[in-house]
Amino acid sequence: MTIGGHLEELYGLPAFTFPGPGETPSELPGPEAVAWRITVDSYDAEEQWTEAFARFRSAVDTTRVRALIVGAWEDAYERSSADIVEALVAARDRMPGLRALFLGDMHFEECEISWITQTDVTPLPAAFPDLEEFGVRGGKDLAFTALRHDKLRKLVVESGGLPVDVVRGAAASELPALEHLDLWLGTSWYGADTEVADLEPILSGARLPRLRHLALRNSDIQDEIAAAMASAPVVARLEVLDLSMGTLGDDGATALLGGQPLTHLKKLDLHHNYLSEPVRQRVQHTLEAAGVEVDLDPDDAGEDEDEGDRFVSVGE
Repeated sequence: MTIGGHLEELYGLPAFTFPGPGETPSELPGPEAVAWRITVDSYDAEEQWTEAFARFRSAVDTTRVRALIVGAWEDAYERSSADIVEALVAARDRMPGLRALFLGDMHFEECEISWITQTDVTPLPAAFPDLEEFGVRGGKDLAFTALRHDKLRKLVVESGGLPVDVVRGAAASELPALEHLDLWLGTSWYGADTEVADLEPILSGARLPRLRHLALRNSDIQDEIAAAMASAPVVARLEVLDLSMGTLGDDGATALLGGQPLTHLKKLDLHHNYLSEPVRQRVQHTLEAAGVEVDLDPDDAGEDEDEGDRFVSVGE
């Protein structure tokens, strides 16, 4: 599977694409009414992303903007987002109301997820201390170092192959307000090199006292992650556990069910999996009887194949 569309909303606000150069827009929405998407053509750009951002700042009262989506930038398959990060950080005083930021909202026709060239994105949450949601797509050259942020409630990193240093940076961060953590770990074919031991600070939950939604997904070590969840202290405080989109098989699901109780969860998401029918039924019967919503997505299920024949949902 590839990513076939753009974000439709951010921070509960509908996405609105800021008009391109030469376009005659109808009346623009209120600055606080939408999540503004700033984008250029990734292959044949009429202007650079930073130029589009400058036009946006001239046309919109950015002091009232709540959510910003960075779409494609010129030659994103080989040009990093460093200039964009620099431009956003430089504009921080003109966006005091910014509460949500997503970097790299591109579908496969603009740039495959494994081709998106990122940079060190740590300066972005650091520059916006009131930011509540931060997301980034693409793992190539991506860096995220440990930081403390007192307001961030949601952190999303989408990748076909996430570098372990990014995982370690997120895991070592002090995020006392974080409620939702979503990491697409990816596959070794596209650079993923995380091991379960690297996730231990997340699994312990020590730095994440308010975490309620944990997604460690799209991984080719999904069985090992599921087994670790069986005794992970963080699970007891979760409402949603998401181990979907990866190579989960019978071994991982059986270990998960054999560990600590999961009946307190509101939802367990395991869609895109490689479970045999008996294990699938066991998961459903055990948890649905306790009122847990279980997503096994039978239309997206694989056969109970050998591990070497399994694939993650989003790689390239």
